[in-house]
Amino acid sequence: MTRAKAKPAVAPEPAPKSRRLEIAAKAGVSEDRLMADLVADGEATNASTALRFVSADHGELSLTDMVASLRNHGDAINRGDLRAAERMLNAQAVALNAIFAELARRAALNMGTHLSATEAYLRLALKAQSQSRSTVETLAAIRSPPVVFARQANINQGGQQLIQNQATAASNMPLAAMAGKSSALLQTPFNLPSKDRPTSDSSATEPNTPESLP
Repeated sequence: MTRAKAKPAVAPEPAPKSRRLEIAAKAGVSEDRLMADLVADGEATNASTALRFVSADHGELSLTDMVASLRNHGDAINRGDLRAAERMLNAQAVALNAIFAELARRAALNMGTHLSATEAYLRLALKAQSQSRSTVETLAAIRSPPVVFARQANINQGGQQLIQNQATAASNMPLAAMAGKSSALLQTPFNLPSKDRPTSDSSATEPNTPESLP
C-alpha cells in the first residue's frame, strides 16, 4: 500500500506593493505603535490615497517608497526648504489652467445650440481659472511674504485711567461715606429749608412790604 504524497504547502501570495508597507523596527517600540505613528502623522494615509488616484496613469507604485518620499518632503519643509512645495504649486497652476482651457473649448462648441451645456462648461471653466489664479497668488506669497505694519494707538488713555480710578475708589469707599456724599450732592439751594436758603442782594435791600407814602 502506497502512501499519497503530501502536497507542498503553497506560500501565500504577498500583498501588492501598493498595499504593503514596510517599516523599520525601533528598539522598545512595537510594530503597532510604529504604524499608529505613521497614521497619526498622515504619511501612511495620504500616501495610500495618492497611490489609488495615480495608479490608472502611472501603474502600481510602492507604498513604502511613497511614505519615504512624503517624509523626506516633510523634513525639508521643517528645515525651511520650500522648493518642492513651490514646484508642486506651479505644476498645479499649470494643470488648472489646462482644465480651464479644455472646459472653455467645450463651452464654445456648444454655444448657440445647447445653452445649458455652454453655461455649465463656462461655470466649471471659470472655477478652474479662479483656482489657478489662487494657486499662483499662494506661490507668490511664499516667495515674497507680504509685510504688515501694525500700529497701536492709545486714545484717551488718561481719561480711561481716571474713570477706572474713580470707579475703584468708589468701590472701596464705605457704604456710609457713599451715602453721605450722595446726600451732600443732592443738597442744592432749592432743596434746602427756607431758613437756610441764600438770599439774593435784591431781597436784602428791598423790603418785603411797600413803604407807605406820607
